[in-house]
Amino acid sequence: MEFRRLGRSGLKVSEISYGNWLTHGSQVEADQATACVKEAIEVGITTFDTADVYAGTKAETVLGAALKGVKRESYELFTKVYWPTGAGVNERGLSRKHIIESCNASLQRLQTDHVDLYQAHRFDYETPLEETLRAFEDLVRAGKVMYVGVSEWRASEIAEALAIADRMGFDRIVSSQPQYSALWRVIESEVVPLCEEEGISQIVWSPIAQGVLTGKYLPGAPLPAGTRATDDQGGANMIKSWLRDEVLTKVQELKPLAADAGLSMAQLAVGWVLSNPNVASAIVGASRPEQVRDNAAAKALPDDLKKAVDEVLAGVAETDPSQGGSPASRP
Repeated sequence: MEFRRLGRSGLKVSEISYGNWLTHGSQVEADQATACVKEAIEVGITTFDTADVYAGTKAETVLGAALKGVKRESYELFTKVYWPTGAGVNERGLSRKHIIESCNASLQRLQTDHVDLYQAHRFDYETPLEETLRAFEDLVRAGKVMYVGVSEWRASEIAEALAIADRMGFDRIVSSQPQYSALWRVIESEVVPLCEEEGISQIVWSPIAQGVLTGKYLPGAPLPAGTRATDDQGGANMIKSWLRDEVLTKVQELKPLAADAGLSMAQLAVGWVLSNPNVASAIVGASRPEQVRDNAAAKALPDDLKKAVDEVLAGVAETDPSQGGSPASRP
């Protein structure tokens, strides 16, 4: 396992992170989830990413139990705050109240006294940004949070947060967690250039495009049973946009490239995102330990192979920076 520095901070993370967005507490039973976490540690992954909202807070509980007994200093633990964690009007967003309360609840579920990275899971247009950043700063000063990051923020929002942090003497954002894959490249024109200039790393999610880049979905064929595309509780809505025949046909054309390089399709996809020097880590999820091992073997692609992937997917990859972002009001 290789390690990369997170932004300009002194923290290093494994270039493959283990995430439990659609698995722990929902798709995968606790014993299988624990097996996946143990496999991640076995193959050298030290960075674990979750969020309070995953599986209605159950994902944090499962991850905390799976990591129990592992030396706390030996791994990096990331979680997030923003999405609803209850029915109350204040159990969502990035108000001071919700940030502090949600952090305390996350620490309890994760069975730890601190997280290494606490991330704003979206931008909250209903809360003054100064209020959000001061709440994060107070958690840093209390020793409950080591570093602060954001997820799915636009370049303009990151820039505004940096300006406030500099003016008020707060710790700066060190990371951005966007969706990024060879099919979803919306961060490349605005977010990445800003982050490169400001010393912020990307920790990317869905590098395999919800499984589409594994090549298991075939054009013109029925969706395979038991996959994410057929699971209404497991991200089926998100994957729909990629299940067009024009996309699936192009993905099939990647198979010879992967085979010639001696890579699985998943390794090709994860290696593609690791080829971007602004990416510190690619988050992979798994429902079986063997998937963890396969994904963890991914490495940055040689320039010629990355170029070949780009040429195949030209015309179907999404590059519009206006895509994504945060809800206009709290959910």
